[in-house]
Amino acid sequence: MNEYPLCPECGGPHIYFDGTTYVCPDCSSEFDVEALAASTAAQVCKDSNGTPLADGDAVTVIKDLKVRGSSMVIKQGTKVKSIRLTDSPDEVEGKVDGSVMVLRAEFLKKG
Repeated sequence: MNEYPLCPECGGPHIYFDGTTYVCPDCSSEFDVEALAASTAAQVCKDSNGTPLADGDAVTVIKDLKVRGSSMVIKQGTKVKSIRLTDSPDEVEGKVDGSVMVLRAEFLKKG
């Protein structure tokens, strides 16, 4: 039995192949698996200077960042060691002052 991918738009499992593309009857989206795989592989997490980031890298915060839901501020120059990449290429996880936080990569500098 053929294993069809989940719909990238709605996540629906009711996918069928119409000869050239895959079609989702739930949301009416059409997609090509090879193009979908290439687009997700092309997404790379980059810092403010365009340097690619990887799991375990150490980064430095380039500007003061206010933490949502708190009165805490992450100061410019704060070092974050051993970051982890998330599903979003724009965000990384790291431990700042003992708390794990999600940080935007555009405010970080590798090294």
